[in-house]
Amino acid sequence: MNASEIIKNIENEQLKAEVDEFRVGDTVKVYAKIREGNRERIQVFEGTVLKRQGGSNRATFTVRKLSNGVGVEKTWPLHSPNVEKIEVVRRGKVRRAKLNYLRDRVGKAAKVKELVK
Repeated sequence: MNASEIIKNIENEQLKAEVDEFRVGDTVKVYAKIREGNRERIQVFEGTVLKRQGGSNRATFTVRKLSNGVGVEKTWPLHSPNVEKIEVVRRGKVRRAKLNYLRDRVGKAAKVKELVK
């Protein structure tokens, strides 16, 4: 057994059994575990998915929201035990993989069209 197989086995053990299905442009609620001292609570972060990158257990996603007129972005590992669940609020209709252009926009210009099926 060579080194790359050992690494692959360790990575596969860290994968979550089920990952919530979402795409770039979707508005999602991320339920994240926050540890304060010896207490643990769940905090919800709701915003638009700007990008998804990486694969396997290294996959990450970035969510952006406006908080008091200031843009806030957070990046989470997809398979992190600190991410309780990801809930899709609405599906977005976008034509690119990374929505970096949303960073310059505020208000209605920063909206993503809703995907109607």
